[in-house]
Amino acid sequence: MRSIIKSLGIVYGDIGTSPIYTITVIFLLLEPTYDNVRGVLSLVFWTMIILVTVQYAWLATSLGKKGEGGTIVLREILVSYLKSGRKVAFISLLSFIGVSLLIGDGVITPAISILSAVEGSVLIPGFEDLSQTRIVIIAGLIAVLLFFLQKRGTEKMAWTFGPVMVVWFSSLGLSGIAGIANAPEVLLGINPYYGIKFMLDNGLLGFFILSEVILCATGGEALYADMGHLGRAPIVKGWLIVFVFLITNYMGQGAFILTHPGTKNVLFEMVNSQAQILYVPFLLLSIAATIIASQAMISAMFSIVYQGITTHVMPLFRISYTSAEMRSQIYIPFVNWFLLAAVLFIMYIFQESHKLAAAYGLAVTGTMLLTGIMMTWIFLIRKRYILVGVSVLVTIVDIVYFLSNSFKIPHGGYWSIILASLPFCLILIYTRGQRRLYKAMRPLNQEAFLIGYNQIYKALPKISGTALFFAKESRVIAPYIVHTIFKNNIIYEDNILVSLIRTEKPFGVEYRFTEDLAPGLRVFELRIGYMEVVDVEAILKEAGINEKTIFYGLEEITTSNFIWMIFSVIKKLTPSFLVFYKLPANKLHGVITRVEM
Repeated sequence: MRSIIKSLGIVYGDIGTSPIYTITVIFLLLEPTYDNVRGVLSLVFWTMIILVTVQYAWLATSLGKKGEGGTIVLREILVSYLKSGRKVAFISLLSFIGVSLLIGDGVITPAISILSAVEGSVLIPGFEDLSQTRIVIIAGLIAVLLFFLQKRGTEKMAWTFGPVMVVWFSSLGLSGIAGIANAPEVLLGINPYYGIKFMLDNGLLGFFILSEVILCATGGEALYADMGHLGRAPIVKGWLIVFVFLITNYMGQGAFILTHPGTKNVLFEMVNSQAQILYVPFLLLSIAATIIASQAMISAMFSIVYQGITTHVMPLFRISYTSAEMRSQIYIPFVNWFLLAAVLFIMYIFQESHKLAAAYGLAVTGTMLLTGIMMTWIFLIRKRYILVGVSVLVTIVDIVYFLSNSFKIPHGGYWSIILASLPFCLILIYTRGQRRLYKAMRPLNQEAFLIGYNQIYKALPKISGTALFFAKESRVIAPYIVHTIFKNNIIYEDNILVSLIRTEKPFGVEYRFTEDLAPGLRVFELRIGYMEVVDVEAILKEAGINEKTIFYGLEEITTSNFIWMIFSVIKKLTPSFLVFYKLPANKLHGVITRVEM
């Protein structure tokens, strides 16, 4: 139960606040007739069944890697099976697009969630004349506060948010039951026949309505993207509970529309009519819930970028680990402030939540479609043919929703594409740049290096004392080490390759000399728990190492190519791995390797 409550705080905020705006936006376009209400409720019900329950809660969460989920994880799984370079490149491109779309969606989610809740304040007596500008300012201040709290960590925030979401979902459920009591015939919407009939009767309008129906499933992708925060079991169990409360509320809203056909803000007006004395507490609760909705997507962004760093498709951003329980509970300052700036910008551009809804959904359905394609491919490779069949059907539904959302592009949906293009370009430039840089630098394998090292060590006079060379691994010798010893003829009596390895455990520090590679050349391996903030200098002294000099490598890229100029800037702005360790500044010597690209 404890982990399920946590999942409500971390994972279900986004999809849990969709009732605030989904039905309202749909019936801005539709007449509130019984057939329309019943048809829309049927589409909402089966959208949540197919795209959230089946695609994410069942299929996607079964495809994890070390407890992690997300588009990059699907890529890693597929790449391990594929041998063709073209297939790997194609899957990599799909995953990069998926990640970029999800990041674009991560900007719109907090904006529409917080704006829609704050707009409910106009139903409070005395606040009827609250201007939209002030609503945007209030929503912006709430967003600023939320992003400033991120450094405290998602685990601590989950214990704050989880109980709030329990109250929120309970309120939705009770309100929905009260609404259904006035028009129980809306429960017929569970029958898929009425959703299909609605589509056939309304033609192109019905197809366009699908682009608004998808709003009920936004946040469903967080079930998979956030899996690393809590594990699969509490997320799946949490969804079974959340689904019941959500569909109950949607049915209640449908009943309220039938009995109050002139309603403009369905959820808030329904609660206000049911218990006016409780409206203000409910409004404050809804604002708290939308803050949590934003948190769900922010947590997903951190997970996605972290996966991008560990799989070497994104630059090494500075990371803070915020949990001793799970490595994935992290805080990435650059991502946090980028999202905040983008959210405030989107709020300023669109001003109103129903206008923002016109831009919302394209990125979500794009991500769902790419996830469906990659899941189907994995199940096909594993010869799980029943799951292949189910996954194909889900992917077809994804295609239909994606096509319906393409109508939104000229009405603001282009902002999803613009926002997604930023991380997409970053990923492409970084991955291509890293490959080009690796080829240009030409690192030596250990065997070839030892041949030259032994010759130089015997022939040249040696500097007294110990020199340390920091390396990510000792089997591949970084060019800066080769340049220092071979080209600059700097060789000490005692040369130690220091290999720093982050482990999967939160705490613990282990160190040892693994082997003597040659006379005067040793390897010191330091294994560090991911939560540890270590004093490397103190550990070196404990191991009996009294270094005179510490060498580490830097790259200076020279190029006339505009793309590689951008790559060079990225490399300069992202930190060296040495910034995470305490090392004496007076002993550090950065060796610059000039690389032409």
